[in-house]
Amino acid sequence: MRAAEIHTPGRPPLVVDRVMPVPGPGETLVEVLAAPITPLDLLCASGTSYFGRPTTPYVPGVQGVGTAGGKPVWFPTSAGMASGDGSMAEVASVPVRDLVPLPDGADPVAVAALGLSAVAAHMALSWRGDLAAGEQVLVLGAGGVVGQAAVQLARIAGARRVIAGARSPVARERARRAGADAVVALDTDDVVELAARFAAVADGPVDLVLDPLFGPPAAAGARTLRTGGRLVNLGGSAAETCPIDSATLRSKSLRLLGYTNNELSPEQRSAAISMIAEQAALGRLAVAHEIVPLDDAGSAWRRQADGATTGRVVLSAVGRPGPASPVSRK
Repeated sequence: MRAAEIHTPGRPPLVVDRVMPVPGPGETLVEVLAAPITPLDLLCASGTSYFGRPTTPYVPGVQGVGTAGGKPVWFPTSAGMASGDGSMAEVASVPVRDLVPLPDGADPVAVAALGLSAVAAHMALSWRGDLAAGEQVLVLGAGGVVGQAAVQLARIAGARRVIAGARSPVARERARRAGADAVVALDTDDVVELAARFAAVADGPVDLVLDPLFGPPAAAGARTLRTGGRLVNLGGSAAETCPIDSATLRSKSLRLLGYTNNELSPEQRSAAISMIAEQAALGRLAVAHEIVPLDDAGSAWRRQADGATTGRVVLSAVGRPGPASPVSRK
């Protein structure tokens, strides 16, 4: 079978011929249809992550979509975080208990593009952020996969208004396509200016801020919150520290909450994937992505690492490359 292999941490994978995996106790073979290249894959393969230097060679891919026993499934792996291989191969051996059945009509590539990023958006909004129908939500980093999904998932959950913040013009266009009611440019680190921009498009104080950025955007977002409002942080792509002032925090009795997918139980993760796949099958949830043949994994890996893609790259072991798919609100 064909597979992508990491031979040297910090370098893109090579596509090689491999012996078909042999399932261990409690495992089954999955014919992989789609495997996304995610930030976690890049981190694990760098050799500098908190998981330690991975044993090489190994097949990367912390999640994938395929068929097992003729039925469509989503599956996770611990590739790069522990010994063993991942999803970027024509076939993967996966514990049966980890398989999540997918509904009829779910596009494997679309579900793979959403995957754990959409799980993070959904659970940060609902489980951690306690989003209620009728609330106003501010989504920072809304041009990324987590942010695009969050804009749509907030709407699905009944938010009355969704404001998006994004840094580049391309990211802001993705946020608009995702269905944000208003989009704010995050092209300055001036907290006062950013807070003023948010307030100008908000319908009164914000109830919940979803924040994968931290740094000045999060500090500005906190200033828009109502008394008792919540800010859920699930990343630090803008900065590892944040200048939230004590007066804002105390005067509004704000709740600052952290989120990670690692805290989820397998049952929570499976339920979230099922919900996401159902919404995708209904045409209500999608993120910008592009399809790349497995044989082109090395070049696609480089482009994803450099931010030179048109969206989340999804490797496909079948078919030929397809056009980039912009997110659309349906």
